[in-house]
Amino acid sequence: MKELSLHILDIAENSVRADANSIKININEDTKKDLFTIIIEDNGKGMDEETIKIVEDPFYTTRTTRKVGMGISLLKVAAIRCEGSFKITSELKIGTKVVCSFKNSHIDRAPLGNIAETIIALINKSEKLDIIYTHRVDDKVFEFNTREIAKMLDGVSLNNPDVLMWLIDYIKENVNSIHSMLNT
Repeated sequence: MKELSLHILDIAENSVRADANSIKININEDTKKDLFTIIIEDNGKGMDEETIKIVEDPFYTTRTTRKVGMGISLLKVAAIRCEGSFKITSELKIGTKVVCSFKNSHIDRAPLGNIAETIIALINKSEKLDIIYTHRVDDKVFEFNTREIAKMLDGVSLNNPDVLMWLIDYIKENVNSIHSMLNT
């Protein structure tokens, strides 16, 4: 995939299919260590040890619409290719955690891409889905929490088109803001 945000969307959609009602997405950009880390954690069904062993195989999928499941395997390959690492842990009835890292400056590291649209796509999957998105760039932090936003909206749906447009701008502005603080 050309953008890391698409990998994030694919993994988070797996969480939704695993009946998760809470997904945490953490992005940590450590410029001093030249490290770009993505952590996606859910409270879905989880997987047993047998499934964890085969989930990285591109020919394993639980989907019925296609016979391959490229998401996890492609993310792992992308991380390893960029001098990074990949790890997936899971526990039945508890949830799953995917952690991958990349050498931030590696020439083959894909850009993050449009993370705002990724978050909005997840909100559109289910309004009952709690999404906590935390983005760190060194010591600068932006946190987005759908539960907190829903409280502020006081009954207005997160899926309201005007709200969605505002959320896209809000996420983009804040992510850009923590990046621009590096140059000041």
